[in-house]
Amino acid sequence: MTSRLFLCLAVLLPLSALAQPATGERPVARVSSPDGSLEVAVTTDPEGRASYSVSRSGRAVIAPSRLGIMLTDAPKLERNLDLVEQRTRSHDETWEQPWGERRFVRDRHNELRVTFAERAGARRRFDVLFRAFDDGIGFRYDFPAQAELRQLNIADELTEFVLADPATAWWIPAQEWNRKEYVYQRTPLAEVGFAQTPFTLRTDDGLHLALHEAALIDYSAMNLMRVEGRRLRAMLFPGTGTAKVQRAAPFATPWRVLLVSDDAAGLAESDLVLNLNAPNALGDVSWVKPMKYLGIWWEMHLDTKSWGSGPKHGATTAEAIRYIDFAAEHGIGGLLVEGWNLGWDGDWFANGEEFSFTEAYPDFDIERVAAHAQAKGVRLIGHHETSGHAAHYEDQLEDALDLYERLGVAAIKTGYVADGGQAKVRDADGALRLAWHEGQAMSRHHVHVITEAAKRRISINPHEPIKDSGLRRTYPNWVTREGARGMEYNAWGEPGNPPGHEATLVFTRMLDGPFDFTPGVFSMQTRSGGRIATTLAKQLALYVVIYSPLQMAIDLPENYEADLPAFRFIEDVPVDWEDSRVLAGEIGEYVAIARRERGGDDWYLGAVTDDEPREVEVALSFLEPGRGYTAQVYRDGPDAGWRSEQSDIVIEQRTVTAADTLSLALASGGGQAIRFVAD
Repeated sequence: MTSRLFLCLAVLLPLSALAQPATGERPVARVSSPDGSLEVAVTTDPEGRASYSVSRSGRAVIAPSRLGIMLTDAPKLERNLDLVEQRTRSHDETWEQPWGERRFVRDRHNELRVTFAERAGARRRFDVLFRAFDDGIGFRYDFPAQAELRQLNIADELTEFVLADPATAWWIPAQEWNRKEYVYQRTPLAEVGFAQTPFTLRTDDGLHLALHEAALIDYSAMNLMRVEGRRLRAMLFPGTGTAKVQRAAPFATPWRVLLVSDDAAGLAESDLVLNLNAPNALGDVSWVKPMKYLGIWWEMHLDTKSWGSGPKHGATTAEAIRYIDFAAEHGIGGLLVEGWNLGWDGDWFANGEEFSFTEAYPDFDIERVAAHAQAKGVRLIGHHETSGHAAHYEDQLEDALDLYERLGVAAIKTGYVADGGQAKVRDADGALRLAWHEGQAMSRHHVHVITEAAKRRISINPHEPIKDSGLRRTYPNWVTREGARGMEYNAWGEPGNPPGHEATLVFTRMLDGPFDFTPGVFSMQTRSGGRIATTLAKQLALYVVIYSPLQMAIDLPENYEADLPAFRFIEDVPVDWEDSRVLAGEIGEYVAIARRERGGDDWYLGAVTDDEPREVEVALSFLEPGRGYTAQVYRDGPDAGWRSEQSDIVIEQRTVTAADTLSLALASGGGQAIRFVAD
């Protein structure tokens, strides 16, 4: 069901109506955000180079930055351009998410469509479409059907982002072997090299910015290269041939996104990326069910079990039934089973063609396990590791999905473990090609998997994925994904994730969508016996801080059974929300988030910190005024800290109202989780 408030006003202005400040100057097209705080200006210089700029309250945010496209087989679309037409439109709509951080999302923006045409030669034309929101802008290239430009073989974009002011940046390197799984660096903008998006900045005067993209469909993902000074240029992931992108006109590129906020919280609360995606294309998606799940997974990373067959094999019938029984007893909705299918023996990392997605190992009776799960009210979560061999997976995809549909599998965790640039795809002539995980071929692959799964009412959670760009709005069964350093790095030992990792992720990776980070470690030790940089209270808080509609409880049942009072929070916490608020936070230091359960009155709060112990003051004004709540508090104990007593936790209750303020005491690497139960 969708609730809408809709206003759309469109105006077509000819060239003569474009703003021309003085005789001899080039025409300028402008659009402002609905509240008037942001303005985009678009123009050309005397050589016919197109550019745009962004200001906020009259102060430059993005200095004049070039627009254009480089082609492999034709002159670039950059010089000798005239701005020949502009159209403006206003839009205000409230739409309902089937699941998400909040139920209702307002899409309020002003739009400017600018047409550029070459002055001579082929006289090719293209549009740049800008949308200005109160918290940022999006723009994309639109290529209409035209005899002069039927096919675009794109070598790269010439899109620029020139930051007007010095800034600090949080970023990870682009086009490296480990895909997106790096610890975020914090450096001056002047020290940034080749970076992925989302790319987060804080200017020297405190303005918070983020650069990203939206609606990444049939196109290569965008990175950012610092060219000089504060000038960043878009750089697309390579394709499988000379061109990075091959598309026939008409088509539109993904949106290029700039988020703008006075504080870090405003970045994390933005719905701009979602709003730049097309509405749900799947029809009825009531079958997409957010849930918590257990997994035969953590023990493999601890090296006490194995994915491959043999005496350490984890995915056995008996082990799966044990997990299912524990899940049913504690209200956990699903069970992920990794290593159930043939292909894990030998060098599976290099030989993804050995995987079968329909044949189980002899010690795993998939029919019996599925029947037992169904009888206990638990849904199996399937697993398809491909080793990046997308072509081999597509060869078996329909049979694999048909099997899972018959067994009642609700969702599938797919995997693409392969070094960057070593995914395998099949081109139009059937030949295998090596590809990047975020190139155009893999963009097409993921949408193919999503749409085939939707036909069978199955949701998808890809790991080693293409980046998120808000496509969960268009394909609501694309429920979550990995795409960053998850909890498994902590199992492996040094170097694990640093204490401030999660407080960084909220304002970087998670600006693009849900993250299957897999929290819930109670044992808190690496496989070599070292310490994970966390406390028990922090592990509970992560269920609120790190949003995912598929939320894993990763530890072993016996470790949860040893501390059922703390596990109670994991049992209680929802995974689908009516509303979400970022109460406080600084990038990489700390964050406190409150969320209200979907369709209910209870609120949940999670707060985490970095290596620095701290007290965070949070007002409870998000609670319903005039109503009492019982705060069920799970906090770091007096001796807690990730280097000291990691399991020291205090569980207590107190009565609060919306008029109260809480002081959250967070230990080093610690956290606090609270459930507010409405009276």
